[in-house]
Amino acid sequence: QINLSVIRQYVDYLVSEQNVKNVFVNGTTGEGLSLNIQERKQLAEEWVCQGKDKLDHVIIHVGALSLPESQELARHAAAIGASGIAVIAPFFFKPTNKDELIAFLQQVASEAPAVPFYYYHIPPLTGVKVCVEELLDGIKEWIPTFQGVKFSDTDLLDLAQCINKNEREQFAFLYGVDEQLLSALAIGADGAVGSTYNYLGQKTNLMLQAFAKPDLALARKYQFLTGEFLNFVIKLGFGVAQTKAVMTFVSGIPMGPPRLPLVDASEDFIVKAKAKLDSIVWPDGD
Repeated sequence: QINLSVIRQYVDYLVSEQNVKNVFVNGTTGEGLSLNIQERKQLAEEWVCQGKDKLDHVIIHVGALSLPESQELARHAAAIGASGIAVIAPFFFKPTNKDELIAFLQQVASEAPAVPFYYYHIPPLTGVKVCVEELLDGIKEWIPTFQGVKFSDTDLLDLAQCINKNEREQFAFLYGVDEQLLSALAIGADGAVGSTYNYLGQKTNLMLQAFAKPDLALARKYQFLTGEFLNFVIKLGFGVAQTKAVMTFVSGIPMGPPRLPLVDASEDFIVKAKAKLDSIVWPDGD
């Protein structure tokens, strides 16, 4: 069951311990697509409420397999004052080309006509491989609120083409493959949305600062160490359940078990992941 009572503590932890001031709610790590509509609305409301005056942006993921459900979630997000909404491509009956995908996205975005809209591109999970570069061509005519993309794919050529062609539009390109963030920044990504920033947000912010200086040697150190941890846990089997376990032992906030068909992280995983994370010596001496 969802546990709304920890969200205030969660917001405070992100802001004070991780220097993370923006959240993406009901996405992959939040198991948004395993929740029913009522649960998704409750979570969205609680994050917006607890984030008031503490968080800069609360973006709500409103994608669903059913168009009416997605539209209902979009209207709800607008009504509660979300900073933005995001939508993944439907992934059972899939759009097969750009026009079909845009038609779906447009029908959702139009239900929240004053709210910035983001496309959540995650082909490894949706199987929808429409190039974002192609998707963005003329998209403002269909979706005037279009603001950017959460780009969760390793195809950096597609991302580079998007950034190169759409600089004038000032779209935001937020990268979603945490172990490759530095590569995406180098070609012009504006920021990131990812699960590791729950517990490595402060380290990632130090990497962003180093990149901005630019001190590329220092930025690489942070990226390599994040990669070292992720490479280790991926070999053990790393998914949403394991992410919850890591966040629980790092933050002390109980993230709870996942919902079936996902199953809880094993005790063996928790012991090994904790030991690995504790063993890493970061450039800031922590």
